[in-house]
Amino acid sequence: MQNRFIDLFSDTKTKPTPGMRKAMAEAEVGDEQKFEDPTVNRLRDRVCELLGTEDAVFLPSGTMANQIAIRVHCRPGEEVICDRTAHIINSEGGGPAANAGVMLRGLDGPNGVFTAAQVKAALRDPASRYNPRSRLVSIENTSNSGFGTVWPLETMRSVSQVARAAGLALHMDGARLCNASVKSGVAAKDYAACVDSLWLDFTKGLGAPVGAILAGTRDFIHESWRFKQMMGGSMRQSGVIAAAGLYALDHHWDRLAEDHANARYFAEGIANIKGLAIEVERMETNLVFFDVVKPGWSPVKLVEACRQRGVGLGANTATRIRAVTHLDVTRADLGVALKTIEDVLAA
Repeated sequence: MQNRFIDLFSDTKTKPTPGMRKAMAEAEVGDEQKFEDPTVNRLRDRVCELLGTEDAVFLPSGTMANQIAIRVHCRPGEEVICDRTAHIINSEGGGPAANAGVMLRGLDGPNGVFTAAQVKAALRDPASRYNPRSRLVSIENTSNSGFGTVWPLETMRSVSQVARAAGLALHMDGARLCNASVKSGVAAKDYAACVDSLWLDFTKGLGAPVGAILAGTRDFIHESWRFKQMMGGSMRQSGVIAAAGLYALDHHWDRLAEDHANARYFAEGIANIKGLAIEVERMETNLVFFDVVKPGWSPVKLVEACRQRGVGLGANTATRIRAVTHLDVTRADLGVALKTIEDVLAA
């Protein structure tokens, strides 16, 4: 067993840094629902400046941001076009059906990145009363289950052009948009210009303990507040957690490049371990996926064996494991993790 647990299960495993905890403890607060919390208001203004949007609403989670956006953009029986690996299909408990009554149409995009041609081919005939009406295109950047792939800006622009020409709205799941921006060098507001709504998550690479923020036009955010209330997302003195988001934007955005470099180091190390298989070049950001190919071993078995030795991983599919680098994991930790995995498989 290692002296401390090295947790690569997810970047949601990060804990607030001492500086972030201090900012939270000293946050000026008020009633967020009455727009009287100055720290929340500063965070909303900061994100609008960052993304080039008119307004934003602070929320407890990114899943709630997706659910609210779908509810605002769509009516029951309408259809959302997204990648088949999308979080809204696979990891939100059927929320789009339960909360908005919508259909989800999954496209098969390489690494979670679909094309304008695929969107055009998926559009329903608006004159048909038999088909669900195409209403929204949802983009996930980076694509989580697509190996953490960054959407090329030109691909996003072309998808946006096709969708808007057909009268559809566009939404971006920006759980790791900060990773996409740091990796690509594309400003977040340039990605945001391609969509009508989007959100940032503070609890992943940015290292805050809770919170996401949904952004868009004033009218969109005005309506989002109604559904925030309906879904139980309204808060009171939430400046305590908004302060963590502000601190993260100031101190943890640029350092994401370190996570990306560490992920590449880890992926290259995995490539040298017998019994595992990985395509190193597919790992663009802080997510590392690899397959267990040694006879007699499965992801679940390997994950449990490593957990007992102080290393946390995630069994992603029947053959695949996911590891995620983040601010609580050092390069030295990754070296220990690689040695642990190798020793477990060799035992």
